[in-house]
Amino acid sequence: MAGIVVLCAGLFSNVVCTAEQKSAAGVIPAEDYVLYDQTIESLFLTSHTMLVVIERMTVARLFPGRTEPITIASVHDRHYFLGRLPSDLVGDFVGANREAGRLEGRFQFGVRYRFVTGQSIEEPEVSAAIPVQAVPVLERLAFSRVGRTLRNDQALVYVEQMRPDETGAGFLVWFHRKGQEWTIFDTEVIWTIRGGQRP
Repeated sequence: MAGIVVLCAGLFSNVVCTAEQKSAAGVIPAEDYVLYDQTIESLFLTSHTMLVVIERMTVARLFPGRTEPITIASVHDRHYFLGRLPSDLVGDFVGANREAGRLEGRFQFGVRYRFVTGQSIEEPEVSAAIPVQAVPVLERLAFSRVGRTLRNDQALVYVEQMRPDETGAGFLVWFHRKGQEWTIFDTEVIWTIRGGQRP
């Protein structure tokens, strides 16, 4: 009987550890928000921006309406940034985006923002959500998770901008780090949708 109890305890421990690992895998590291902030500030903010709407969950693909996962082969085949992305950066980016993560209220780009899930936009201090249509939202942003080189001196993130008329664009943003400061090294538009076209 004691042996059975020990075995059951071991199995329970393994289940708990697995659940914790899965939970941890969905957490976005705090340091990634610095890169998200820079992306928003550089690509999307204007002097007229009053509200930024961000998808609560990250995306695990590079093209809207498609379900195939990001792979190392697909990144290399499309020859992004003229094939200059380091292999360890591509590998980590692909690995990081095997599953979606949940974004938290850690953005600091200086403009009000709200998270959106499906067709409901969230309020920061209340659990109730209001329909997106009730707010004058021009567009919404969706991010991937961040990939980094082994030396943590380069990073890669995908962001897409979708408008209510179903037009939009997707971008890969390549960062370099000097000392403690991250800067955008290059940006590539990887798809656009104009007037009902698909990427």
